[in-house]
Amino acid sequence: MISKLENGAVWYDTNGNIIHAHGGHMLFKDGFYYWYGENRTKDNYVSCYRSKDLMNWEFRNNILTTDSKTEAIRIRTDLRLLNELGGKVNLERPKVLYNELTQKYVLWVHYENGIDYSCAACAIATSDSPDGDFVYHGSFNPYGYMSRDCTLYKDEDGTAYFISASRDNADLHVYKLTEDYMNVESLVHKLWQGEYREAPALVKKGQVYYMISSFCTGWEPNQCKYAFANSIDGRWSLLKNIGDETTYCTQPAFILPIEGDEQITYIYVSDRWDGENYHNSRYVFLPIDFNKDGSISINYCHEFEININDGKFIAKDK
Repeated sequence: MISKLENGAVWYDTNGNIIHAHGGHMLFKDGFYYWYGENRTKDNYVSCYRSKDLMNWEFRNNILTTDSKTEAIRIRTDLRLLNELGGKVNLERPKVLYNELTQKYVLWVHYENGIDYSCAACAIATSDSPDGDFVYHGSFNPYGYMSRDCTLYKDEDGTAYFISASRDNADLHVYKLTEDYMNVESLVHKLWQGEYREAPALVKKGQVYYMISSFCTGWEPNQCKYAFANSIDGRWSLLKNIGDETTYCTQPAFILPIEGDEQITYIYVSDRWDGENYHNSRYVFLPIDFNKDGSISINYCHEFEININDGKFIAKDK
């Protein structure tokens, strides 16, 4: 099965509606790629789509809305899904993992009150199915720290990590999660203090972890950087440039491994933001090259094909 992807184009679901999945994440489960992302239309917060070929996306559900069920958990959280003025809050960069222990789909997201960016919190929601109505469990500040742009990562042994920008984005904090993924268990790292990184995306290839992140320039793109380490809680390298001076006018969302029969292709999934018209923002998917010297690189292509059966891709420049 071959999928053609056109970078920077408007993407539509199989019903002909524009896909709203910004700052998102994908989860592969039972033959489907589930794509979660921000949906700021009407009373929606997070939407879910699914696909078998990464090209044809079926809308499944608005999994979090202003009317979502709320439920307290053992953590003291703020359960409000509307702010004090009665308006929508902001739920940004939703990430979802499946927890084998509880058999729950667990979502972590960056929370702000919709009025300003003073909360700098994370929030959690869960569901029994990947595309069901998620139950919102509220927002909180892990160990009292600020928490903004974020990602989730699940290691091979099932250990999960939550990574988020802290201290007004000056640092990236790495938290190990509890075994049910419902709380932070320990703060295992504070990375690149004072270097102002956001939009982290993490992947492991072989025995090496790679993290791509962007600098803090608001809606405007900048040159992303990456670093690598032999363990998540170990020593990370210095940050190194990747892409061109604006990383092809993108910001990282996540890194998607495509596990084919012949090879694994790693896709840099990113947003091309439109700061003047958020709903005109687009998506850019680019393959990551892992070089023999241990470095990684991303080269731009307008269009490419990927065969999810063998894991191969072919760049198609116009």
